[in-house]
Amino acid sequence: MIAALFVEPGGPYFGRPDIDAWDVSRNALKYRGPHPVIAHPPCKRWGRYWSGGPSAKISRWKGDDGGCFAHALWCVRTFGGVVEHPEASHAWRWFGLPRPYKSGGWTHADEYGGHSCCVEQGHYGHRARKATWLYAVNVRTPELIWGASTGTRLDQGYHSAEERRRAVANGTHRPIPRLSALERIITPAPFRDTLIEIVRGAQ
Repeated sequence: MIAALFVEPGGPYFGRPDIDAWDVSRNALKYRGPHPVIAHPPCKRWGRYWSGGPSAKISRWKGDDGGCFAHALWCVRTFGGVVEHPEASHAWRWFGLPRPYKSGGWTHADEYGGHSCCVEQGHYGHRARKATWLYAVNVRTPELIWGASTGTRLDQGYHSAEERRRAVANGTHRPIPRLSALERIITPAPFRDTLIEIVRGAQ
């Protein structure tokens, strides 16, 4: 049995007899073992736009996730498992985890026996490249599909709304299919299966 923490309600971890899925209704902060974990803690307050961006109407604090990432770290260090977060997550530096190599490969992370890596979910069924950082403790660290994948951008490719308006006005704008909010965050089944295989041999 593997516990999947902080996952989307009704997402790809549900309906499997080997997965104990914890969505928001169960509150993964209450998880106390005994199974190894796959943790997807919320990333909004750790990403590049943790402040909410220039149009944000309320003040936000970097890392203000209610203790979710800290609990995910405790779980994988206690029971074994893997934490998944977007590339360039500020949580890595905040908690003293070494920055993985973008080119791929597992690197030794810390005194807990942890290892980290960068892998793109575009190799595993995601429509976008979606570069992802993993931190794993007491599990297998297999060769993954490293390097850049083929996939669409997550945005329109403009630095500002004004830049996009100019492109539309002069006829150089080329619309890029946008991903839905759910598509951006959901874990593709092939990547889920890869994480399950990594954690299945947890010690």
